[in-house]
Amino acid sequence: MKAEVTTMRQAEYIWLDGETPAQQVRSKARIVTIDDDVSFHPHGFPQWDYDGSSTYQASGHDSDLILQPVRVVRDPLRCHGARLVLCEVLRPEGAPHETNTRARLRSQLANGAAAHEPWVGFEQDYTLFEGERPLGFPTDSAAPKSQGPFYCGVGADRIFGRDFVEAHTQACIDAGLMIYGINAEVMPGQWEFQIGYRGIDSEAPDVLKVSDHLVLARWLLRRVGERFGVEPRLDPRPVTGDWNGAGNQTNFSTANMRDKATGLNAIRDAVKRLATRHDEHIAGYGYGLAEGTNSAHEPWSITEFKSGVADRGASIRIPRAVELAGGGYLEDRRPGANCDPYTVCTLLIETICGTSVARPSLN
Repeated sequence: MKAEVTTMRQAEYIWLDGETPAQQVRSKARIVTIDDDVSFHPHGFPQWDYDGSSTYQASGHDSDLILQPVRVVRDPLRCHGARLVLCEVLRPEGAPHETNTRARLRSQLANGAAAHEPWVGFEQDYTLFEGERPLGFPTDSAAPKSQGPFYCGVGADRIFGRDFVEAHTQACIDAGLMIYGINAEVMPGQWEFQIGYRGIDSEAPDVLKVSDHLVLARWLLRRVGERFGVEPRLDPRPVTGDWNGAGNQTNFSTANMRDKATGLNAIRDAVKRLATRHDEHIAGYGYGLAEGTNSAHEPWSITEFKSGVADRGASIRIPRAVELAGGGYLEDRRPGANCDPYTVCTLLIETICGTSVARPSLN
């Protein structure tokens, strides 16, 4: 019988705070002794309290909140057996805090949504800043070259921050996150990474796991940024001017949408359902969406719902390859770069699958 080995290791507890208009990642490290055979299991890590009054989640008169471990991955920055421990925020009595949007998605899946086998993938845009200037922008008042040469570009005159991007990508791989691509975006210093389906049979890109991985990847963005002296920002409109905004296009599917026998009909039905709740989705897809849309480049309207095959100016795009294959997924192009992935998935499931749970009280 194999003996259990208990190891002392560092565990970085990570959670979403209550900052507005967009929640931010927070973290603190704990030294724990964990048996090796449970070092990737959340139940192997203890709960931990913290001061919610310093994270916009409680008053100073009643500030104690609880971090409940829910997902554990390798810590690619510390190594040596260290772990990143993603947590939900609970009240002392054990109820989810009102800022805990993950709990609502989890409840929705338990309420019947899991039967639809929802999958998701995120295309996360971000912009690297050095002080108040995007990386690659001139230090004087001159404007950079106009949009065109930077997207997927190569060369020191077009690409800025690649060393940071490579370090972040490798950190995501080493952590075991479901990252599947990176590319330079349309503006100097602007990049994108994708989290979700990679075509690996042993990986199911379910909405809870992929949303967790996106939050962990965002945390790694900030931490790797510390090393390089740059600030990755998720603003939908990072600078004024004639540029695309920064989004988080969301690829969503159910089992029926992926089945070629039912795929296109299921996708068309999903689009019809999404059209009926456009305003509600916009309200939950991040702040600053009005500033993030642009009439000159891939325009879409926050007030008017539109769908189309291969149409990047639509609210919902059906990829041409999906149409030709007879099934697959749809791309929701509306979420902003700063969106909450749990809220995005909750809204998509509510609308497309018809399942919902009570919203948490704000009292």
